[in-house]
Amino acid sequence: MNAQATTPTTMTAWAQSQYGGPETVASRTVQVPAPGKGEVLLWVRATSINAGDIRLMRGDPMLVRAVFGLRRPRVPVRGMDVAGTVVSIGPGVDGWSVGDEVVGELPGGGLAPYVIAPAKRLVRRPDAVSPPLASTLPIAGGTAWQALESAGVRTGSRVLVIGASGGVGTFAVQLAALRGAEVWALCSPRNSALVESLGATRTFDSRGADLATFDAASFDQIIDIVGTTPLPTLQRLLREGGALSMVAGTGGRVLGPIGRILQAGVRSIGSSRKLKSLTAMPKQAVLAELVQLVADGTLTPVIERECRMPEAVDALRHVDAGHTVGKVVVLAE
Repeated sequence: MNAQATTPTTMTAWAQSQYGGPETVASRTVQVPAPGKGEVLLWVRATSINAGDIRLMRGDPMLVRAVFGLRRPRVPVRGMDVAGTVVSIGPGVDGWSVGDEVVGELPGGGLAPYVIAPAKRLVRRPDAVSPPLASTLPIAGGTAWQALESAGVRTGSRVLVIGASGGVGTFAVQLAALRGAEVWALCSPRNSALVESLGATRTFDSRGADLATFDAASFDQIIDIVGTTPLPTLQRLLREGGALSMVAGTGGRVLGPIGRILQAGVRSIGSSRKLKSLTAMPKQAVLAELVQLVADGTLTPVIERECRMPEAVDALRHVDAGHTVGKVVVLAE
């Protein structure tokens, strides 16, 4: 498609009118939105699906609904990570032109031919980085980067990545290794060869490994992307001055991981082994660094499955089922 071509007035989007599973998402004819102040309209090239899309789709935990819509998702179309082409520019936008190839983390809307994007969240996509590869980077890559920063992973660190074969995990392993860390990883045995190829020195069966039996003070940092291991166990594994970065956490139907987050805060008081809860934010500079690493061939996104836009519900269903290896990407037609 030529970015200069006339934009249609309507489009078919994959949207939901109520919280629930993938069965609540259906194709719907909607108006193509117009960009407002500080926004651009993108023609979608590729969208990757994240665990956050699933939480918003289901409205689970209930706390999510207080922010994103009490009765139904305020943004009805899932898809926050988007690589696309700028086709229209709203007032007050500088630095972007129609035809520019970009990637960014959006409030949602990626499972549609067109989507509104805040201009300040976008970075340029070079030709060396394909739209599918670029679309994997904003949330999963950005979260991994910020988790390593929060925990203080550096050259000479020994870091444990729990949940190493998922979207965030495959980036965390690579980025930690690029920093010069020794990476130990928990993953499914079927994914151990993949995780080792990404830079892990040792891998352990996530279903059979008992972290309580590991030697105390084994790690400088722990990146926990699963959130089921008891916090006392994880804190015992940290060396003096070490830190845990909690990317995810389990909890109740209403408050989700809030209890675990509070427990981590209490256990960190007066301790040299800090337990930190990560709330990853869109960071343009970090995304630009990730895009450049992929362009240089230094960082390799892992894509388990690519679907076409008519198969968007299948993509959601696959991620909703869990155990995704790397990323699932939906390609625009």
